[in-house]
Amino acid sequence: MKFKNYEKVIFYILILFVSFILVFNIFNYDPIQGYDAEAHHEYINNFFSMFIPGKSDSLTSSFTREYFSPPLPYFVPATIGAICRDILTSSVDFDRCKEIYSLFGQVFQTFLYIFSIYFYLLSFKKLYKNKITTNFEILLLFSLLTVNYKTISMIRGEAYIIFFLSIFLYKLLNMFEVSFDYTKLDILFFGLLIGGLALSRQWAFLLFPGLYIAGIFVSNKPQYFKFMSYSFIIGFIFSSWFYFDLYIQYGTFTSFNADQLPFSFSNQPKSFYLPDIQSINLVFTKPIRPNFSNQFLPILYSDLWGDYWGYFSFTSRSLDTGRNQLLIGDYLARVNTVSVFLLFFFLYSIVSFVFDFIKKKSDSKDGFSFYIFISIIFSLLGYLWFLIKYPELKTGDTIKATYLIQMFHLIVFISAQQLIKIKNLNPKLYKFITSTFIFIFFHNLSAMLSHF
Repeated sequence: MKFKNYEKVIFYILILFVSFILVFNIFNYDPIQGYDAEAHHEYINNFFSMFIPGKSDSLTSSFTREYFSPPLPYFVPATIGAICRDILTSSVDFDRCKEIYSLFGQVFQTFLYIFSIYFYLLSFKKLYKNKITTNFEILLLFSLLTVNYKTISMIRGEAYIIFFLSIFLYKLLNMFEVSFDYTKLDILFFGLLIGGLALSRQWAFLLFPGLYIAGIFVSNKPQYFKFMSYSFIIGFIFSSWFYFDLYIQYGTFTSFNADQLPFSFSNQPKSFYLPDIQSINLVFTKPIRPNFSNQFLPILYSDLWGDYWGYFSFTSRSLDTGRNQLLIGDYLARVNTVSVFLLFFFLYSIVSFVFDFIKKKSDSKDGFSFYIFISIIFSLLGYLWFLIKYPELKTGDTIKATYLIQMFHLIVFISAQQLIKIKNLNPKLYKFITSTFIFIFFHNLSAMLSHF
């Protein structure tokens, strides 16, 4: 089968199966089962009391322990809930409203994810001028990330981060193409994207430093830095009100619902940084909690491809007798095993990118690609800084792949470019790799579906 036909067939098969996953999870997963779901629902229920001036004199922390989270992801379900409560009156009906706004929020985030994939595809179409790719590569790699399906099934800000990030990258690529010959409308649009990211989740701030570092690879530096500075002013105007509100109430722009420690690597035990042999073995035999206990890499890896914490593919409410507990542990072990191939490819892609960049042998050295690479580094280091400042020594409760989803999306972006490079250099190897990825997708399919 010719490449073009091979890719086209797999492209549409992937669309079909990804659509099935999204619809299946809408009908089978209740967002109340997600990470800190009760607190997120409290945020939704009290949204207008928290943010309408004069409606309440109480601190936002009195309404929900997620008070520090930016408000944008809660606005749509809160509005639906408010409309529902205005129509219905009894307490039983109010419970029904929770079901309605949860479902609506889940459907809304699913559409955000679909649009995110669409803008990623547009970026690749523009990046390669639609000459050497059908966008099959990036769709395939994104489809493999189990964390995507978990994240969008829960009412969370990270779903908004990946939505704004997809448009943000597309717009940034456009600006690089025109050497930042911008208009006022460009500044306004890019600034609103920055503001939207800032109002989605604080993890998004880790995407911003790379914008200024990438400027060193731009020929028209004054124009570039003017564009970025003006855009950040727009983003600041749009989003800063929330952070000033945190400062007014709690005396800090970075308020959190746990006490922080002075930064020190000793805040975390050695096992956090370097997993022991037994834990590495459990990654491939029983990668579900309470195994690993605050070991960063085993938990993150198991949560990326499977469901370490038990909030999605199996119930975590009773870890001794939880539904599907024994069977799912064995299956997720196999998921982790076959996904090692993906891990190696991601690592290869990053290393290959670095060598290409240093040797200047490919066109992946431009400011746009460098921005993606440097943002991967900032996202990882920023997340590690958070885990060290706010250690959960007993369980590692804050180690979740969802919190790093932006980094995984950026890694996919670089990996898809490397896959296209392999396609041009060694078509047989390309077919072997993509065929292996397709096998992994279908093997891991059950982990992408909720079994609650």
